[in-house]
Amino acid sequence: MNRLSASRKTPIWPSSGEPGPALAWSGGKDSAMALYVLGGASLLLTTVTETHERVSMHGVRRSLLRAQARAVGVPVLEVPIPPRCTNAVYEARMAEALEHLKARGIRSVAFGDIFLADVRAYRERQLARAGMEARFPLWGRDTGAVAREFLRAGFRAVVVCVDLARLDASWAGREFDEAFLAALPAGVDPCGEKGEFHTCVYDGPVFAQPVAFRRGAVVERDGFAFADLLDEPPVTPAGRGPGITRLRGAGPGGPRRSARLRPYPAT
Repeated sequence: MNRLSASRKTPIWPSSGEPGPALAWSGGKDSAMALYVLGGASLLLTTVTETHERVSMHGVRRSLLRAQARAVGVPVLEVPIPPRCTNAVYEARMAEALEHLKARGIRSVAFGDIFLADVRAYRERQLARAGMEARFPLWGRDTGAVAREFLRAGFRAVVVCVDLARLDASWAGREFDEAFLAALPAGVDPCGEKGEFHTCVYDGPVFAQPVAFRRGAVVERDGFAFADLLDEPPVTPAGRGPGITRLRGAGPGGPRRSARLRPYPAT
């Protein structure tokens, strides 16, 4: 079992030599905890819903995703997918992204999954097709223990999405803390591993500084309640951070080639 690294308040960068793994980054607690356990990553990999400009499923604004990347000191590759994305389109977009990772010398992708065996098997198949390895630094751990280790390590997060079939809308926008865990109804996983809720992490040991935001309205849509997190006015950084790259969208002919990747300045 991986042990947690020492608490830190500086950006994590991969060690010199061969590039470390990419990390599937939703911006939520499990991906942040995976980064903490890994001790670093070469790149964050995030799907962003086209037209909405938000992290897929979590509903977090792309600007806050980029603020997270700056705070943890790791560049992010944004992979656009359409609303109600089909599996075929998702796999095509991700296959292009994996080729981009391989071109950078990255040979593995880490995920924050904990116990869903079918999800793990799917990820392993997709990575194997690309000639890459899937890594699961949190796999097999007790989810209640993971949630409490996350809090003891000093992470802070807010609940940004809840499945209304499992929790009512009042849970959206709440702080993910001990009080939240104690109040969860029976049958709801402490890490939301079965999709009961999703979070956005805004501070913790892998962050050089907190991500500024303020809570907006809670909106119900398609069986979910989303808490909108609004940007605070940006603060000019002391220096330039890692670059941010967005994988461009596809036209009728399918995904565009990696040569059309466009860098975004981390300012």
